[in-house]
Amino acid sequence: MLFWIIAFSIALVAMAWVVFPLLRQKTSATTRSAYDIQIYKDQLKEVETDLARGTLTEEEAKASRIEVSRRLLAADAALAAEHASGNAPKNASRILAALVVLVGIGGAAVLYADLGVPGLRDQPLQQRLAERPTQEEAETAALQASGAVDNLPEINQPDPRHVELVAQLEEVLKDRPDDVFGYRMLADNLAQLGRFVDARKAQSTVMRILGDDATADDWSAYAEIMIVAADYYVSPEAENALTKALNLDKTDPRARYYAGIAMLQRGQPERTYQIWNDLLQEGPADAPWMPIIESQIAAVAAEAGIAPAAMTRGPTAADVQAAGEMTEEERNSFIQSMVQRLSDRLANEGGSAQEWAQLITALGNLGETDRAAAIWQEAQGTFAEDAAGLAIVTEAARGVGLVD
Repeated sequence: MLFWIIAFSIALVAMAWVVFPLLRQKTSATTRSAYDIQIYKDQLKEVETDLARGTLTEEEAKASRIEVSRRLLAADAALAAEHASGNAPKNASRILAALVVLVGIGGAAVLYADLGVPGLRDQPLQQRLAERPTQEEAETAALQASGAVDNLPEINQPDPRHVELVAQLEEVLKDRPDDVFGYRMLADNLAQLGRFVDARKAQSTVMRILGDDATADDWSAYAEIMIVAADYYVSPEAENALTKALNLDKTDPRARYYAGIAMLQRGQPERTYQIWNDLLQEGPADAPWMPIIESQIAAVAAEAGIAPAAMTRGPTAADVQAAGEMTEEERNSFIQSMVQRLSDRLANEGGSAQEWAQLITALGNLGETDRAAAIWQEAQGTFAEDAAGLAIVTEAARGVGLVD
């Protein structure tokens, strides 16, 4: 009820700004004829004054009165013909004002009833994030969704011998709860069989056994199997695993790829684009996530409002191979073009500290010390509040002799 009271009050205030000018009667503006009438009346008074002072004879005064009176009558007739106020009929104004209020408030109510969700409570960002499905809930939903096609024959039937060996491994591990090697093997093979939920549980056991000894690769592998088991939904538990992986190694490419998916699901496509574009720049070209990123990054860029022209990749494996077959002159020209492409992209879109460092190093190696120094100066400002990034570009500057 409070929502409707507030909404109605806001609508009334908005309508008041529209209706008030319709109902307000305009005051009559002083016209040219009204000014003339006042002047002619003043002139008649002056004629009488001049006659009393003796500056005009009776005959002259009479002639002046006749002329001024003639002009006064003409001005009065002109004033009567003018409609200076411009006011519309009161009834018409009132009817129009009522229609405006009816259409404005009534139309808004009809649209909200059709497009809105009456009674929906507030949904702050932190609360929405807290209410996201857990890993187990997402896995259950994924299994239910896949259950609709369980009655269809599988195109690729698993090798019965493979299934039997995995079953034997599961049986053996029941008596070996701390066999990290065995559970790693079990998680891998369960994933190969498409039993992703069971694979996630096996990987959970691996993480329990490893404890504080788990590496970034372990955490990113754990996050990956959770995400796959949840039909590529990044649950809070998967996000936690990604965070731990990146805290141990912020360059871990697998964790960064799935972090990009998490950002996309959070409604932050610009961050997804930055993460994925960096991965494209770094390669390698045969990384399993590269084809996926290449097929989706244009759509992510469009959602983030980034111009397609800004999506410029660095040299690919094919570029490197082609460079090896060039003459010295062709190779130098090719390198110059790649450096210029990187420079343009950093100038227009920015980039990671590694990319700035790469540009400084490349310019220094090409003998373009002035340009390298200018980029180094710009990089200092860009990463002034990023100690890790500043250390990377500083090391690059030191490598080409810009820093002692």
